[in-house]
Amino acid sequence: MPEQYREALQWLEQHPQLFTLIGASLLVLAAWIANWLVKRILLRGLYRALRATALGQDSVLNDSKVIARLANIVPALILSLGVGLIAGLPAEAVTVVRNVCGAFVVLTLALAISEVLGLVNTLYQRRPDAHLRPIKGYVQVLKIAVFAIAAILIIAALIDRSPLILLSGLGAMAAVLLLIFQDTLLSLVASVQISSNDIIRVGDWVEMPQLNADGDVIDIALHTVKVQNWDKTITTIPTKRFITDSFKNWRGMQESGGRRIKRCLHLDQNSVRFLDAEGLEQLHRFDLIGDYLEQKRAELQQYNAGFGDPLNGRQLTNLGTFRAYVERYLRNHPEVHPQMTLLVRHLQPGESGLPLEIYCFTNTVAWAQYERIQADIFDHLLAILPAFGLRVFQNPGGADFQRLAGTGR
Repeated sequence: MPEQYREALQWLEQHPQLFTLIGASLLVLAAWIANWLVKRILLRGLYRALRATALGQDSVLNDSKVIARLANIVPALILSLGVGLIAGLPAEAVTVVRNVCGAFVVLTLALAISEVLGLVNTLYQRRPDAHLRPIKGYVQVLKIAVFAIAAILIIAALIDRSPLILLSGLGAMAAVLLLIFQDTLLSLVASVQISSNDIIRVGDWVEMPQLNADGDVIDIALHTVKVQNWDKTITTIPTKRFITDSFKNWRGMQESGGRRIKRCLHLDQNSVRFLDAEGLEQLHRFDLIGDYLEQKRAELQQYNAGFGDPLNGRQLTNLGTFRAYVERYLRNHPEVHPQMTLLVRHLQPGESGLPLEIYCFTNTVAWAQYERIQADIFDHLLAILPAFGLRVFQNPGGADFQRLAGTGR
């Protein structure tokens, strides 16, 4: 057997090219076997061992590709270390293989670090207060920095030069780099300002009409902020626009516990009149303003005692009494916030009548509940207006003209 081995070796020495090819093939085979052993045996065993622990039960950690990417370094190291042992291989080829393997190792490490950063962001988002201080933008900046450094090291490895040579040349390329990465730099500054000043958070309701955005913030990244509108469409907004443009954040309303109602009843001014004794007696049926009417009656009698003619004194009006009724109705409403501003006021009269504005807050911020409460309040006020002798102002329609012409029913 040793004799046959020596004869085979002597024969191969007479054919150096074939000897080199066999050596290279054996090296590639060794790298492939090492890769197979690491991924099929070592990694599977490691994953099984991890699954037996509490850490391995986490689906996010289980699906992470960090270990799998690091395993790719093994065949690259075998090729880099073994290529120098192949007899007859040109020095240039050895250098090229080692440079490529070195660049591949750097790339693999960069991808693994990127996976770790993504894993950190995913685990951070599980915190209950993660939406208050999102770190996704910072993670993306770190990824950019990692891949920028990796790119320099890969180029340096491929051209077999020191990375310091490339770094020394970056000074001349600073203006070009600033031009290329200006959006990234602006977005980075915007992300820092958004986070430090707590301008927006994930879950905030924001409104930016100039960009057709009106909905909840669902994602804050380095370059973009995603807003899911109420019609379930998604608007993607550059992060820097939240610094340079104006927008409305409804978070203050949501945190206050009350949502504002600010709406007007437009009254026909021709229906405003003084209340006579019969009108006052009818309005005494309303418990909400019984004490108000008694108080005003005593106040007016005392004030008007010095006037012989009642027309020279003060009198109650149906509009003022209705305004007092609306205020008391709102203050006794179980779904109107008692600690927040409540006003019932007149606005400037105009061609559409006299606006009576209702300004108050509901005790809920839920959209559907808010709309229901608001509708219930105005349903009641519109229905009770005739009891005060008031009419709602509205432009005449076809039925109105028919009644005037005597043809309506």
